[in-house]
Amino acid sequence: MSGFCPELSDDVKQVRDWVHEFARDVIRPAAAEWDEREETPWPVIQEAAKAGLYSLDFFATQWFEESGLGLPVAFEEIFWGDAGIGLSIVGTGLAAAALSANGTPEQMGEWLPQMFGTENDVKLGAFCASEPDAGSDVGAIRTRAVRDGGDWILNGVKTWATNGGIANVHVVVASVDPDLGTRGQASFVIPPGTPGLSMGQKFRKHGIRASHTAEVVLDEVRVPGSCLLGGAEKLEARLARVRNGERAGEQAAMRTFETTRPTVAAMAVGIARAAFEYARDYAREREQFGRRIAENQAIAFLLADMATRVDVARLMTWRAAWMARNGRRFEQAEGSMSKLVASETAVWVTEQAIQILGGAGYTREHPVERFHRDAKIYTIFEGTSEIQRLIIGRAVTGLPVR
Repeated sequence: MSGFCPELSDDVKQVRDWVHEFARDVIRPAAAEWDEREETPWPVIQEAAKAGLYSLDFFATQWFEESGLGLPVAFEEIFWGDAGIGLSIVGTGLAAAALSANGTPEQMGEWLPQMFGTENDVKLGAFCASEPDAGSDVGAIRTRAVRDGGDWILNGVKTWATNGGIANVHVVVASVDPDLGTRGQASFVIPPGTPGLSMGQKFRKHGIRASHTAEVVLDEVRVPGSCLLGGAEKLEARLARVRNGERAGEQAAMRTFETTRPTVAAMAVGIARAAFEYARDYAREREQFGRRIAENQAIAFLLADMATRVDVARLMTWRAAWMARNGRRFEQAEGSMSKLVASETAVWVTEQAIQILGGAGYTREHPVERFHRDAKIYTIFEGTSEIQRLIIGRAVTGLPVR
């Protein structure tokens, strides 16, 4: 990619070292406990807020960092610490990205601060797009938003929502014109304490257990027109273009996912790196048949492949983040490429880490089994591996692959 250079600026290096220190000293020591408890680690989020890591200023500064590598580098370090706690710290960022991608400056000014709160009064944000019967098919969203005078009334059920039901601010994708599919959708802010919004089932998960995931039920939820992201005039203009057969730009949920794919990829890179480093250090110390197992060619070659794949995933992630920040179009679906490669790398590397540790790796005496459980979700959420391949296939062929 012409113009892309993976050298980190001094500012990004400082952020990396600072976040790594927080991950090492605060996140890692708490990881096993909160994984077992399967609860939101409020004390750790509070510590992150006090350190300045969980704040609107941090996310905004890193998001708009000149090279585009600020957030991916920071996210890799956070998730090197622990993925469950990491998602609890950065999960609000997805709602913030949805608001930033679709909202007006006035809406961002009003709602973004309320998603994070303050270091003494931490709040959360939640992005609600997925539905029980829709899965990866965002065109099948059934949640409806109907205009009622100057208000909107929302009804439906969202699922797999990070921070769903416990967030201060929810951003909900709903259909305003079902006949238009994804092009007839819009995003809405649901303010704190709005009647009709409630938490449904809280999911008990295979991995990322310290991150709260639940259904969000919307029953006659009434919000003012000012909660329609982008405003009514922009929505009506877009719908009119669609009805006239014109291009109308990206759909709200898709714009959010495409924006966040490199940062999600960075999370997976962090998990993979953590597993590789643990397996490498174990292999250096563990002795069998009178020598350290890292001296066995089979183990050394496996570690070589693990290290190489982690580096490949990181570089693809950095490229996509740099392209997004510098206004380069994803001609070959580079955002989806980064997410696909990083997620599948995390699953493979964490599995090999267990294999290197043998039976010990299958127990909770070592963190590699947790790394493996945490990694799997990255091939599923924010677009499955199959969806990423579909997007990439369409980009490289120029054909409507189905």
